[in-house]
Amino acid sequence: MKGDETVLGRCPNCAETIPETWILVKYTKDDGTDSIWAECPGCGDVVAPE
Repeated sequence: MKGDETVLGRCPNCAETIPETWILVKYTKDDGTDSIWAECPGCGDVVAPE
C-alpha cells in the first residue's frame, strides 16, 4: 500500500489493512449513517471494514 492512500479500516477476518481504492459499495442507510463494503486485499473476502 502506498503512503498516500486513505485507509478504510481492517478486515474483520484476517486483520489486513484495507485501502480506500478497494471500495466496492458505499451507501447511506435509512438511519442516515454511511456504510462501506470493500474487497480485502489479503484474503479476498468482501467485508465491512472495521
